Amino acid sequence: MDTIVAIATAPGRGGVGVVRLSGDQSPKIAQAICGKLPSPRFAQFSQFRDHNGEIIDSGIVLFFPNPASFTGEDVVELQGHGSPVVLDQLCQRAISLGARMARPGEFSERAFLNNKMDLAQAEAVADLIDSSTQQAARSAIRSLQGVFSDRINQLLTQLTELRMYVEAAIDFSDEEIDFLAEAAVGDQLQALLKTVDAITSSAQQGRLLREGMSVVIAGQPNAGKSSIHNQLAGHDAAIVTPVAGTTRDILREQIHLNGLPLRISDTAGLHDSTDIVEQEGIRRTQNELAQADHILLVIDNEQGMTSKDEQIRSELPSHIPLTIIRNKIDKGEQQASLIQQNGDTILLLSAKTGDGIELLEKHLCDSVGYHPQDEGVFIARRRHLDALERAHTAIDAGYHCLEGMGAGELLAEELRQAQHALGEITGTFTNEDLLDKIFSSFCIGK
Repeated sequence: MDTIVAIATAPGRGGVGVVRLSGDQSPKIAQAICGKLPSPRFAQFSQFRDHNGEIIDSGIVLFFPNPASFTGEDVVELQGHGSPVVLDQLCQRAISLGARMARPGEFSERAFLNNKMDLAQAEAVADLIDSSTQQAARSAIRSLQGVFSDRINQLLTQLTELRMYVEAAIDFSDEEIDFLAEAAVGDQLQALLKTVDAITSSAQQGRLLREGMSVVIAGQPNAGKSSIHNQLAGHDAAIVTPVAGTTRDILREQIHLNGLPLRISDTAGLHDSTDIVEQEGIRRTQNELAQADHILLVIDNEQGMTSKDEQIRSELPSHIPLTIIRNKIDKGEQQASLIQQNGDTILLLSAKTGDGIELLEKHLCDSVGYHPQDEGVFIARRRHLDALERAHTAIDAGYHCLEGMGAGELLAEELRQAQHALGEITGTFTNEDLLDKIFSSFCIGK
């Protein structure tokens, strides 16, 4: 492979900046820049020089010979001052000596290709960098340490052993004993399904920690949308006035509910308007609603569900979970509560006093099945959940093939499909397009 180079620290100025090289030419390039290569894994202070011998910077050099490095190749790190100009000069100097600029995620990709980590662990590197809560960071560390991969590999081992038994039974189908008719095979299939369900449950929690939840607050003007937004945000993010139509654009806020990342969007009031600015705000509101994970439809508790509220509700995306918020209970004698009525989820609260806001926060976490105290959670992505779902479907189909038809050949094929789906998680079975898609989302230098 080519020797690659990139700035490994975040963009911008800082006290320290790191340039990383990986590949066979790394020691030679580092020696040309520093004059001398340090002993493996020992820090050495050096002057970094250009092709004329002029000093570019001074700092620490570290050398990690293969295979005991992050990528499994010879790796050199130049740790200098965090000036973007200086770091770029070091990169250009390395390129002039035979390196090339690394693609996004190429260091992690090489670590995967050189068996330093599996695909789930490589993804956890990026997820750890992007984590926005302590829970997400801890879950990413678990995946990086191989907790997720170990559970998948254990499941694959059980699946492989059962598949070998089934295929062996097919090969000896002319024997008097029908090995596939034994209850143990069906029991093992049921046990596999329970294991997949348990892993999926943990993975779902991990996906929530990684991706969070998008909540859009909608309703008529002056229903109290901005006040609810401010209560959830914990500060006066939105302007609140008695004048209807104060909010004309999308106002977004990122918060955390017991570790769950929550993106809340306050939107323009939905109503008929001839004002061109309000019309654009309403159009943006509709686009925001289409991308939501959960919608809060805010209505005035005193007025109840008006015909206009009903119209707004009928125009909301039907596939997105909806909670009706009856706001302004402080004007009456009602208490904050969550009720189910005619198939609707209704929450009574007061955005003015904050009564019912904690109930709303708990409801939002419960609506996606988030459990903040689950210490066994590992970080996961949608593709992992998709692979687990396909594995579950294949194993379940194989069970019915066996129980309903005694079709060992069909069972063996379903087990092969399940094995392939699970292998996609760790990278045992994968393709170049998937790898390109995964690693291109990483930052350069990682």
